[in-house]
Amino acid sequence: MDEKLELFEPYMLEYVNTLQAPDVLKEAMAYSLKAGGKRIRPMLLFAALETYGQKAEQGFDVACALEMIHTYSLIHDDLPAMDDDDLRRGKPTNHKVFGEATAILAGDALLTYAFEIIARSDVYSPEQAVQLIRMLSFAAGPAGMAGGQVADMEGEQKMLSLAELEYIHHQKTGRLLEFSVMAGALIGGADKAETMLLETYARHIGLAFQIRDDILDVEGTEEEIGKPVGSDESNEKSTYPVLLTMDGAKEKLSEELQGALKAIALLKRPAPLLEAFADLIAKRTS
Repeated sequence: MDEKLELFEPYMLEYVNTLQAPDVLKEAMAYSLKAGGKRIRPMLLFAALETYGQKAEQGFDVACALEMIHTYSLIHDDLPAMDDDDLRRGKPTNHKVFGEATAILAGDALLTYAFEIIARSDVYSPEQAVQLIRMLSFAAGPAGMAGGQVADMEGEQKMLSLAELEYIHHQKTGRLLEFSVMAGALIGGADKAETMLLETYARHIGLAFQIRDDILDVEGTEEEIGKPVGSDESNEKSTYPVLLTMDGAKEKLSEELQGALKAIALLKRPAPLLEAFADLIAKRTS
């Protein structure tokens, strides 16, 4: 995966560098794309593709779109009107460097450019491109990430139930992680039964990722996670450690990871990279 990401990073940035757009807009878009991060979503996509004997490069255009949408959401999430964060991955947030107006427009540009990249790609058939755009717009839209962000803001300073918390995390974080796997299944040619197993795997992985995030907000360090520790508590957010205790959150994390592993164990083919992701999420420190 490290080898694939070394190829993917310049490939993605070239899409921004070659844009016919104002320089400051391109700089703001590239700034947040280059801010680092784990590239979990592209790697999940590449792992799903390789499970079906496809090269990771087959997914580069979709992965670019996916990272652009993820990055736009972070730029907007950091704005004063939302989480009002000064740091993202250890660096000043986009609006701190370029101003709020340019940050908003950089996010808008990344969001819309993502769909253009898939639409004009010559890697996918027209039918695949339409399906990928449909799936990605659903994952990022009002029934997915955007709706989850609204529910997350409305849930601040309230004690949510476990079901309400899981809804927020499934929409806000889980939908794009699910898309990563489902896009790989679509491009890789998975049959209906295996697609359902991969969907189950992805749903568990999405919740596990967020539970680990909640744990790190308590147990991590600012150097590791790239932002102030305890921001969930200061924003009075319900989290898995708050609702379940820290031990309960860790038990829930283990349950979700085991559910993911059980789903892919039923595939008709080995999936070592997808298995490795469960371990990666369980042990990640950033």
